[in-house]
Amino acid sequence: MREFNRRGILGLGVGAAAAISVAGCSSSGSSDSGKVGTKSGQKAPAKPIGDGSTAYTGKQPNQPHAPEKLAPGQKPPQFVVFSWDGAGEVGTGLFPRFRKLAKDHDASMTFFLSGLYTLPESKRRMYRPPNNPVGHSEIDFLTDEHVKMTLQNVRSAWLEGHEIGTHFNGHFCAEGAGSVKHWTPAQWDDEIKQAMDFVTKWRTNTGFTDLEPLPFDYSKELVGGRTPCLLGQDNLLPTARKLGWRYDASSPGGLQVWPTKKQGLWDFPLQGIPFPGHSRDALSMDYNLMYQQSKNSTKAPPVNYPGWRKQATEAYIAGFKRAYETNRAPFFIGNHFEKWNGGIYMDAVEEAFKHMADKQKYKDVRLVSFRQLCDWLDAQDPKVLADLRRFGVGQQLTGRS
Repeated sequence: MREFNRRGILGLGVGAAAAISVAGCSSSGSSDSGKVGTKSGQKAPAKPIGDGSTAYTGKQPNQPHAPEKLAPGQKPPQFVVFSWDGAGEVGTGLFPRFRKLAKDHDASMTFFLSGLYTLPESKRRMYRPPNNPVGHSEIDFLTDEHVKMTLQNVRSAWLEGHEIGTHFNGHFCAEGAGSVKHWTPAQWDDEIKQAMDFVTKWRTNTGFTDLEPLPFDYSKELVGGRTPCLLGQDNLLPTARKLGWRYDASSPGGLQVWPTKKQGLWDFPLQGIPFPGHSRDALSMDYNLMYQQSKNSTKAPPVNYPGWRKQATEAYIAGFKRAYETNRAPFFIGNHFEKWNGGIYMDAVEEAFKHMADKQKYKDVRLVSFRQLCDWLDAQDPKVLADLRRFGVGQQLTGRS
């Protein structure tokens, strides 16, 4: 089994986090609808929650049919989850671009929203990050206009069937005492409560009166997240379990095998995938692929871009095919809304997505959110899942049809 380089993603500190703050979590507002599985029903009247920043509008539309139970020996579907860290919109058009891509292919995704992207910079001192100065953040606060764009896109995304998770708030992953890797369970609880407050009280904090509410109860919608730089999971999990979360996507260095639970939550790690031209695997995230190509530089010489774009695309496709053609382990891809190295990683993700969604090439591929994957896993016989876990990376499923 090949090794893979975790250093890139784990080394995403102040400089790279600053790049992610704008590039890594952004996009603009359009409104489409339509998605995985069933058709949405009648629109329910909204019931405002709190200050009206959010509202209960009924069951989420555009969700898959109820999960079917695999029979022993039956070949499972190939699940693929595309997820986005930050999910802020800064006018680059990336949020609506990938919402449209998902809609065109009846797919769902997970958007890990940074709570600070719903808080105006003028109110930054409302944020009290654990082990850090009041109002401090390692990612930039958004302009008022970009906060609006973010809220519009999050609203539309949920109505289209996507999941809204959390990327927490200040993205602290340097080596100092303020890093999330040193936070206690109680500090994670405080960070989550603040993220919840920012999302559910944006109307009070912004003064915006020209936007519709987010159409969900975030206290029920929020069932998972991904920590900054994949740090701090061990102390996050007790808090996440207490809050009733169903999964966590913060593990670094996972393998392409069937998932297990950790401290009672489904553990959905970024995975090592084949990296063309290298003997070691790379993590299945845009930042890590960039790190393999240009280290911490987000603006390398453009002469490299065509080859790197092709290499990144082929890496995602190779990871997908390794799972699809062998053990059918769910495949997880992490991204940021960014324009690193001329936007080549966004192009690579889109091209790979279209390849995986090609129903002429691949049968029974399901492009889902993490929450939808939890629904399917929880519906299965534990013995059937345990049997699937026997198959390692690249190991063929046997005796299945």
